[in-house]
Amino acid sequence: MTRTLAVVMDPIATIKPHKDTTLALMLAAQKRGWVLHYLEMQDLWLRDGVAMGRAHPIEVFDDRTRWFALGKPEERPLGGFDAILMRKDPPFDLEYITATYILERAQEQGALVVNHPRALRDANEKVFISWFAQCCAPTVIARDMQILRAFHAEHGDVIYKPLDGMGGTGIFRIPRDGLNLGSVIEMLTAHGRRHIMAQRYIPEIVHGDKRILMIDGEPVPYALARIPQPGETRGNLAAGGRGEPRPLTARDRWIAEQVGPTLRERGLIFVGLDVIGDYLTEINVTSPTCARELDAACGLDIGGAVIAAIEHRLQ
Repeated sequence: MTRTLAVVMDPIATIKPHKDTTLALMLAAQKRGWVLHYLEMQDLWLRDGVAMGRAHPIEVFDDRTRWFALGKPEERPLGGFDAILMRKDPPFDLEYITATYILERAQEQGALVVNHPRALRDANEKVFISWFAQCCAPTVIARDMQILRAFHAEHGDVIYKPLDGMGGTGIFRIPRDGLNLGSVIEMLTAHGRRHIMAQRYIPEIVHGDKRILMIDGEPVPYALARIPQPGETRGNLAAGGRGEPRPLTARDRWIAEQVGPTLRERGLIFVGLDVIGDYLTEINVTSPTCARELDAACGLDIGGAVIAAIEHRLQ
C-alpha cells in the first residue's frame, strides 16, 4: 500500500538543498515509496471543523540546481494523509499556534502529525529544559529585573536570550563586569513585559555547542558540534559557527536517556538536543536541523531513520 506524506514548511524554493534537513526527510520518504505533497502555512484552514489543505504533489531531487518539481495543487482533507510533517521554522508566533490547532484536528481525523501539534505548543524550546533540571546548568526564566540582575550577581558570567528566537538571534553574554547588563535586560524583556532566559555561561562553548538528534526517544550516535567563530559566544551555524561531527560521550547518552522517554510519550518523534559541555541548554522541537551534515560526515541516513520511525508508529 502506498503511503502519503504532506510536508508543511517554508517556501521550498528558498532552502539551501545541500544542507536542508526537511529536504533530506522528503528524499528519504520518496525513496521508501511514499507519495509526497507540499504545503505552506497559508495552505492550511478549517472548514466546519474539518482540517483542510491546498496540497501540491511534489517530487524531490538530491540536486543543488533543481531539487523539486511541483504538480497542480489539490484541496483535500488533511486527515486523509497517512502522515504530516510540520517543518515550519520559528518564530513561534500566533500564526504558528493557529497552524498547530489545524494540525491537531488533522491528527484527530486520521493523520499522524510529526511532531505532535499539542506537544509543539507545550514544549517551548527554551522553557522545556526545566523538566530536566538535573541535566542543566543554573537557569532562570523571568521578566522581573531584580531577579535577572540577582542571577548575574550570583553567577558572574551569564547568557541572556529570548524565549522565541532561533539561529542564535538575540543572545547576549554579560561577563563579570556587568557592562550593559541593564540595557540587555531592558531590551530583551521589553522593560519587564516579556519573560526571558538566563543561563550561567558554560566555558566549554569554545569546544562547540553539540546538536544531538533524537528519533522517537533514541539518540543518533553522532552529534554535530557547532564551534563559534573567534570572538563569538554563539555556535549556531546560522551565526557563522563551524560544524564538526563527534561521537556521543557517556554524558551525552545520559542526557538522552533522561529526556528520551518524555519525548516519546509526548509524540515528539524528531527532536534536537543542544548540549554544551555537560549541560543541556535547549530542546528543539519545531524543525531540528543538522541531519545532512551528519549524514555526509558519518555515513548515516537520519532521514531514513525518521521515516522508519513514522512507519513504525503507523503500524
